[in-house]
Amino acid sequence: MGRPRWSWALAMTLTAGLTGCAPGAGLPPIDPSASPAGAVANPRPDGSGSGAPGSPTATEAQPSTAPSPLPPGNAPSETYPVGIRQLDLGRGDRPLRTVVWYPAAGIVGGAGTQPVAAGVFPLVLFSHGLTSSPEAYQSIARRFAAAGFIVAAPAYPYTSSAASSYNPADVINQPADGSFVITAVLALNTTPGDPLAGHVDPARVGAAGHSGGGFTTLGMLAGARDYRLRSAIVLAGGSLGGSFNGPAASLLFVHGDQDPVVTYPSAQAVYAQLPWPKAFLTVVNGDHGSYLYAPTPAASAVVSTMLDFLRWTLYADPAALARIPGEATVAGATTFESTI
Repeated sequence: MGRPRWSWALAMTLTAGLTGCAPGAGLPPIDPSASPAGAVANPRPDGSGSGAPGSPTATEAQPSTAPSPLPPGNAPSETYPVGIRQLDLGRGDRPLRTVVWYPAAGIVGGAGTQPVAAGVFPLVLFSHGLTSSPEAYQSIARRFAAAGFIVAAPAYPYTSSAASSYNPADVINQPADGSFVITAVLALNTTPGDPLAGHVDPARVGAAGHSGGGFTTLGMLAGARDYRLRSAIVLAGGSLGGSFNGPAASLLFVHGDQDPVVTYPSAQAVYAQLPWPKAFLTVVNGDHGSYLYAPTPAASAVVSTMLDFLRWTLYADPAALARIPGEATVAGATTFESTI
């Protein structure tokens, strides 16, 4: 599948709506005379640089069909210590510093260089919001890793808080970046001597992201489709355009009904168009993301629902699926709908 032909008008519309994407952060204005920074019109299959028009794209190098259905299983019941490492990746001239949180074999709260726990674990790509960073979402990433998931969180080169040349329109390039990071982490699974070797399950891959990272996540499922994704979580995000075609992936949307950045009706409109198994958790009176951090009943519902959604979609755990409706529905705090 070729890379979608994003227009500059779409990029302007998208990024204008994402002002304040990172919690507490405002965004500088977009220069309408500029092109999206680091635009990659046709990335090569190996992620290096830009190909000529008509050359294969990174998404074409991925499997063209979804992985086979998983047999029912059981997610880990234990809480793992969490290790952390950094990968200095790069897709052509696009640096992608990636933080990896993983289940560790060590002491809870121990040093980040602990060895990986025994076992093979699903991989979850996590995409940050505009003017944010992987570390800003470490509380979520650590909860995922402690539950038995390997989390890879790239710092996108032109939209992170550390970007030397900030341009929010570059979000249109991030789905291909995300797929590249998945490929790079999966390669470590077969790299002799790497700490992750033998611990990453290439058949169990998901994605999640907040705000601009939510747009990135949906972009990996429509247009710049990555067929390795079994499931995705979209936190206060929306669509980059393109249609949802091909094998189904399961999606969980989480959105505040008073979100001033990415409006609630816009997220509902995307949800309504989605033909696949899907669920929508609404945070009552919720804003753009404080429910990810504040110690509230809504925040507890969001975290519990996300964890069991990943347990169900990536471990095929039927008990996790059965828990979701109760966890996601808290009187006065959250509501829930689902076609799952």
